[in-house]
Amino acid sequence: MNINLSENIRAHRRARSLTQQQLADALGVTVGAVYKWEANLSAPDLTLLVELADLFDTSVDVLLGYHVKSNKQADMAARLRECLQNRDTDGLAEAEKALLRYPNCFDIVYQSAKLYYLLGLMGSEKPLLRRSIELMERAILLLGQNTDPKISEFSITYDMAGAYSALGEEEKALELLKSNNPRGINDDVIGQSLVVFCNRPGEAVEYLSTALVSVSAMLIRIANGFLNVYFKRDDYASGASILKLALDFFAGLKSDRKSNMFDKPCVSFLICLAHAQLKLGKPGDARASLLAAKKLAEEFDLDPDYSAGGLRFISAVKQQVAFDTLGSTAAETAAKTLQSLENESLSRMWEEITNEE
Repeated sequence: MNINLSENIRAHRRARSLTQQQLADALGVTVGAVYKWEANLSAPDLTLLVELADLFDTSVDVLLGYHVKSNKQADMAARLRECLQNRDTDGLAEAEKALLRYPNCFDIVYQSAKLYYLLGLMGSEKPLLRRSIELMERAILLLGQNTDPKISEFSITYDMAGAYSALGEEEKALELLKSNNPRGINDDVIGQSLVVFCNRPGEAVEYLSTALVSVSAMLIRIANGFLNVYFKRDDYASGASILKLALDFFAGLKSDRKSNMFDKPCVSFLICLAHAQLKLGKPGDARASLLAAKKLAEEFDLDPDYSAGGLRFISAVKQQVAFDTLGSTAAETAAKTLQSLENESLSRMWEEITNEE
């Protein structure tokens, strides 16, 4: 519902080129009364509203600016999503109204839970956070209705843990995160919570270590994805930039040991970087990249290590072993990468380098 009576009276009066005095005379009221209506200091009584509507040749509803909102399930859910996007505190009343009407609708319950959660976090308001947890628990029971692939019991539980953490109930938050941790996806949050809020650094290290290994493997996939995009677009400058970013990251992870589980992908990245540099007209840089690739491949093949043991910052990681399709050796990785790039100049340069003493 939206009422804009004062604005509508003024707009209708001006549309008919009437002064406030002329409108007052037509209705038999004082000019002061009309002034107060338009300044939103008072409102005409019901009889005068009817006379105003008749004078302006419109309906009372239109004059009031009254618009009835649709209470259909989909419309109410859409309004809740809009309130969530706008961080609208007035949406809480809308949420309770929707929940009263559709208590067993997943979309309504879930959007209401998210709204309470967000506003609770923003204002550090514990009652809102408690209400969000209650609604998230209900949403999990209604998950069978969900059609959004991005929403799952995992994602809802993750938000519940966030609510418990904001309430200062870290152990409850940790319990939820640990019991809903497929493929260690929550390891970073668990590790941080253990050391920051629970003062358990020893336990935190294991989670933080596995999280670092996971994010490193993810970086390889992301960089490779971007690399393919840029190469398909002949955007070799961007391709070189993403490769340098990834290679700098893995250089920072390298320990004093000669090899680690990410060396073979780095060999491939260095050769791809040389390819980009040749395309950019930088043969000197390309040769330097190929020399670095050759050195890294030889070091790895002399003492191959597919575990996380050769990485800095990593400790207490159990059974973290890399598997890839790059070849059985780093030398084979280099050969496969060169073949896939189909760059004769690059292949000749590589052959010259590998034949050097």
